[in-house]
Amino acid sequence: MTQRTPSADQLSVLVERALAEAGAVGATAADVGVSVDTGLSVTVRLGEVETLEHHRNRGMGITAYVGQRKGSASTGDLSWAAIADTVRKAVSIARFTAEDPYAGLPDAATLATSIPDLALSHPWDIDAERAIELARACEAAALAVDPRITNSEGASISAHSAERVYGNTQGFIAGYPSTYASVSCVVMGQQGEQQERDYWYSAARDPQMLEAAAAIGRRAAERTVARLGARRIATVRVPVLYVPELARGLLGHFLGAIRGGAQYRRSSFLLDAAGETIFPSFFSVSERPHLQGALGSAPFDAEGCRTKDRELVQAGTVDGYILDTYSARKLGLSTTGNAGGVHNLIVHSGAEDYAGLLRRMGRGLVVTELMGQGVNGVTGDYSRGATGFWVEGGEIAYPVNEVTIAGNLRQMYRDLVAVGSDVDVRGAVQTGSILVAEMTVAGDGSVV
Repeated sequence: MTQRTPSADQLSVLVERALAEAGAVGATAADVGVSVDTGLSVTVRLGEVETLEHHRNRGMGITAYVGQRKGSASTGDLSWAAIADTVRKAVSIARFTAEDPYAGLPDAATLATSIPDLALSHPWDIDAERAIELARACEAAALAVDPRITNSEGASISAHSAERVYGNTQGFIAGYPSTYASVSCVVMGQQGEQQERDYWYSAARDPQMLEAAAAIGRRAAERTVARLGARRIATVRVPVLYVPELARGLLGHFLGAIRGGAQYRRSSFLLDAAGETIFPSFFSVSERPHLQGALGSAPFDAEGCRTKDRELVQAGTVDGYILDTYSARKLGLSTTGNAGGVHNLIVHSGAEDYAGLLRRMGRGLVVTELMGQGVNGVTGDYSRGATGFWVEGGEIAYPVNEVTIAGNLRQMYRDLVAVGSDVDVRGAVQTGSILVAEMTVAGDGSVV
C-alpha cells in the first residue's frame, strides 16, 4: 500500500514519540531529525525526453547518548514499528562506543527560541508535460543561437519540496518547509576540429524568480560559442579574475580552513586564524541566515541552534570560526549555529562591474572553468587546471584552454584586488567576481 505523505504536525508527533522511546530504552539524551522530500525532474536532449523522474524520499535519523557514549541509526520507513526498532539500535550502538567528553546535545541556551518565517517554501505547480515543454524550449533556444552549436547534453527542469522537523530531549522541536526550483542547459559547439561545451542555469526557492527557460538556453549557447577557437599560452605571472560562480569556490577554501573540524584537528593552513588579518582591508564577509527566500536561509541549524547575523571577516580580519557544538567544545568555544553549513555568506562587493574589473586587470586571465582537485588544505598550495579568456588592454582578446593556475591561498587572499558588483546569488555563498593581483599561469604555447 502506498504511504501518504505525512504533514508537518504528523512528523512532529513522530519525533516526539521517537524521543520518548529513546528515553524509555535507556538513552540519557537523544535527538531526532525527520524529512520528507518530493519532486519532479525532467531532462530533454535533442528534443526527446531522456529522463523523467518523480521523487519521494523520506527518512529519520536518530542519535542517542548513554552518558558520553554516542550511537546513531537511520531508517527510510516512517512506520512506528520501524522507528522504534531504529531507536533501539541507536541506543544499543551507543552502549558499545567509547566515551567522548565532548559528545552530547547542544547547551539549552544555544537553541533557537523563535522560528521566523523566512518564506522558504514556494511550491511549483508544474506537471511533467509542462516541465517537458519548458525543457524543450530551453534547449531549442540554445540550438538556434549559432550553427556552430552542434550537439546538446540536455536541458533540465527540477522542482523539489521538503518538510523537515528536528527535535531533541532538551525540549526543542521545530520544523519548516522549503522548496527548490531550477532550470539548466548544457550544449556543445564545434569549430573545425575543436569542440567545446558550456552551460548555464537558474535556481531559486520561488519558481517565479527563475530566469526564463529560453534565456537560459541562449546564455548556455553564447558561453559555448565564446569558447570556440581557444588557444594555449606561454607560462606567465599575471592577474587572474575568477567569475562569480568560481569565486564562490575560491572563498570555499577559506571556509574549509576555518571550520572547527579543521581547526581542532590541526589540519588547516589557517590555524588559529581568528583575529588575524588574512585579506586586504576592503574585504569583508557577513553571514545573514534570515534573508527572506534566499537559498542559504535557515531559522536554525542542523542541531536546533539559533542562526544569527555575524561578521565572519571584517576589514580583512577573520572574526571567528565556523562551528557546530562538537567542534566548539573541542576548541573551548561556543557553537556559531553552523551545524550543517553556512547560511547566506555575503562577500561585500565593490562598485566595479565585470567590465570594470577587466579594465582594472589590463592584461591577464579570466577563469571560467576549473578542473582537478589540486588544493592542499594543510599548506594552502593551490594548482588547478583552467580554461577561460585572455585579456589585453582591459578587454577579452580570445579564449584560452589547457592551462594551469597556481599559487598559495594565503598569498592569493592577501593579493585580492577587488570584488565585483556582479553578485551571483544562486547558493549559500553570494559573491561577485574576484580579482587576484598575480598568479602563475602555466601553459606550453605562446601568447598571440
